Amino acid sequence: MSECITKDEFGRMVAGAATEIRTKHVMLSELDCAAGDGDHGATMLRTMEKLEKAFAPGGSDDLKICLKDAGWSVLGVDGGASSSLLGVFFTGMADAVGNDLTEMFEAGLAALQKQTKARPGDKTMMDALVPAINALRSAANGGKSVREALYDAAAAARAGADATRNLQARYGRAKFLGEKTLGHADPGATSISFLFEGFYNGFTSVKGESNNA
Repeated sequence: MSECITKDEFGRMVAGAATEIRTKHVMLSELDCAAGDGDHGATMLRTMEKLEKAFAPGGSDDLKICLKDAGWSVLGVDGGASSSLLGVFFTGMADAVGNDLTEMFEAGLAALQKQTKARPGDKTMMDALVPAINALRSAANGGKSVREALYDAAAAARAGADATRNLQARYGRAKFLGEKTLGHADPGATSISFLFEGFYNGFTSVKGESNNA
């Protein structure tokens, strides 16, 4: 996978992700009630509004500028750590515009890892994000198309989010609940899985292809 993605294609990916979050934001808030304030769904709705605005028609055609604007806008969203971390992620992606999609996502992850010590196994968004980006890299190395790579990433993110049910939280307010966090999927990881599902759906709608890999 050596394709560079266009601003319009990424904008459609964002639109697909926004649709997923709007459809499932109540579920995200319900998950957050188990160990947080119960506002994660609302926070993600505001986050997606900022992302969509950055890629709205009539704006810049420069993907790097759109990603930078998106990242800074998301950084300003109130509602806990998720929005600020996603802001860092999208801003980091902008630094690799001009490279292929995998390298853009890897740049976002590298920027994020400088801001948080959380890693897979800590019951955070990283439990879905890291496997998703690893899946993108494996797909790229295997010569798969962008569509196939995004499908693999969505599946990996979903599996990572589901696996957080068996983890004990180590970050944020949830860490103080200890074993009480077992049995509940992490809302941050779950929202990441929805984002990648939406990225895939949005990209395939650009290409006019079926949503089945």
